[in-house]
Amino acid sequence: MKEIIKPVKTLKGTLKIPGDKSISHRSVMFAGLADTPVSISNFLPSQDCLSTAGCMRSLGVSVEQIGSTELVVKGNGLYGLKEPLDVLDAGNSGTTIRLLTGLLAGQPFFSMFTGDQSIRRRPMGRVITPLTQMGAIIRGRENSRYAPLAIVPVEGIHGINYVMPMASAQVKSAILLAGLFAKGDTLVTEPYLSRDHTERMLSTFGVTLECNHLTIKLTPPTKFTAPPGIRVPGDISSAAFWMVAATIIPGSKVLLENVGVNPTRTGIIDVLLAMGANITVTNQRMEGEEPVADLLVEEAELTGVTLDAEIIPRLIDEIPILAVAALFAKGKTVIRGAEELRVKESDRLKTITLELAKLGAQITETPDGLMIDGPQDLKRGICQAHDDHRIAMSLAIAGMAGDGVEINGAECVAISYPHFFSEINALQ
Repeated sequence: MKEIIKPVKTLKGTLKIPGDKSISHRSVMFAGLADTPVSISNFLPSQDCLSTAGCMRSLGVSVEQIGSTELVVKGNGLYGLKEPLDVLDAGNSGTTIRLLTGLLAGQPFFSMFTGDQSIRRRPMGRVITPLTQMGAIIRGRENSRYAPLAIVPVEGIHGINYVMPMASAQVKSAILLAGLFAKGDTLVTEPYLSRDHTERMLSTFGVTLECNHLTIKLTPPTKFTAPPGIRVPGDISSAAFWMVAATIIPGSKVLLENVGVNPTRTGIIDVLLAMGANITVTNQRMEGEEPVADLLVEEAELTGVTLDAEIIPRLIDEIPILAVAALFAKGKTVIRGAEELRVKESDRLKTITLELAKLGAQITETPDGLMIDGPQDLKRGICQAHDDHRIAMSLAIAGMAGDGVEINGAECVAISYPHFFSEINALQ
């Protein structure tokens, strides 16, 4: 699909941000381990999250969709997953394949995973290594580095004390989910704090966790105690595109409603504020264990900043749109410690540099980040999305703030934000 984005004079209005992708995935997985029905509201019906729902159905869980954003999940209890009759398909979702590999590592049945071309290029060794240390048997392509994966039943797995070489919420979550079915406690230590949605939701389901700064200790439960319902907050990673757009497009004033402001995810707000953005956090409240707020964003002049490795896990998905913001900021922006972006849906450091260059941007790509001198004037250009939803949406914002853009392969936004392009019209 080709999407043509025209320059925008100003943005005004209110947007209700769609459900958080990370939390939507986890809500279906965890509800599928309970023995009573769980209602999920504001679920994100994106391709990735629907891949998780499909996999859970294949594992014997009833997942009923009521309307576009409401689900009722009926599991068979903590030990009630069933052997799938076919290969499980994660589609384009790294969260689906990595977290469910952890969940299935200790199950007494055989299962197999595959995904699309992008998933089959993404590293799985970082998950398989700790799960193998727990006693799981997992085999994959190229010496068990890539999918497809086969998970062989074992008599049992055991807890471990694992020190992660890099901060990754997906790897941490896979280990913790395996720990639900392990003998003994499981401890995970990160070098930096990554998003903690798994820990928060496990607590909601009655699992005993001890969190001591960067170390989480999980004690295996005997059952899942389901909450009556889960309301998914809006996704701050989706809100980030509008935060940047309203900041860099003159005269803009946009209210973003129902945004999750979990401290492990608010790096984007912290960085934009440090750059000089005008963002007001209002109506703060809790949805279960997750903090939620509305964000009022108005045009502001930005100044370049330096980002180091410690903050990267708190805004890993927002680096492409931050690169766009940096093009409109005065001075130099330096991003370091973001080499993880090279193994996302695309090599995001390379693709954002390549595609923004087609709009006239000058960005220096480094092994672990980017260097951008601003402000820069953007011209109209024809760009490729590289099957990467966050690249497509970042290019759209650049085109809106610059001189327009034609984006080929724009349908990939359905992975996380199916109605993204229609929202542009809603704010004009």
